[in-house]
Amino acid sequence: MIIAREGWSIVGVGAAVTVVLHWALGAAWAWPLWLVLFFVIQFFRDPPREISEAVGAIVSPAHGKVVAIARVRDPYLDRDALKVSIFMNVFSVHSNRIPMAGEIRGQWYHAGRFFNAALDKASRENERNALWVQTPTGEDIVVVQIAGLIARRISCDIKHGERVTTGQRYGFIKFGSRVDVYLPLEADIATRLGQWVLSGTDTIAYLRSR
Repeated sequence: MIIAREGWSIVGVGAAVTVVLHWALGAAWAWPLWLVLFFVIQFFRDPPREISEAVGAIVSPAHGKVVAIARVRDPYLDRDALKVSIFMNVFSVHSNRIPMAGEIRGQWYHAGRFFNAALDKASRENERNALWVQTPTGEDIVVVQIAGLIARRISCDIKHGERVTTGQRYGFIKFGSRVDVYLPLEADIATRLGQWVLSGTDTIAYLRSR
């Protein structure tokens, strides 16, 4: 899909209103609406991705900037883990993708607050939805959608017990947000702070073969 389904109604209504006002009032009055429509379309764009097929690759679940790489305590599986955080601004592609193939073993939703998603406390305080993916070889990966300062809706199409594939599209966050990924300590990080990554295409880490 060129436009994410989460934006179909918004883009459709916006286009209809803009065209009608352009016809009724002329271009001089309608051009600001055309600019707004252009912004809305670019926000809801959802281009296809070339998914990495490298052995052991954990792909980026989000399109944005890597703002944190740290050893932390995973609050969902109560374990020591490596956390990679990716911040999406309003110009990012906001559809989210599964970082590695496996089975959904758990899901948690927390109706929290709406701090700036670039801040570390967003991981603890903001509205968020977490998925636990267990790979076929038994490794555990947790991917967390986190709402941002003006984001007010997290969409997740995956449920407990489903089998998922690497790079599979599974959700969307509107208007600026963040995704955290909790990885096993044995994972080899393949990204760096400040790097911009493409969802599904770029690899953020590798799992070592057992």
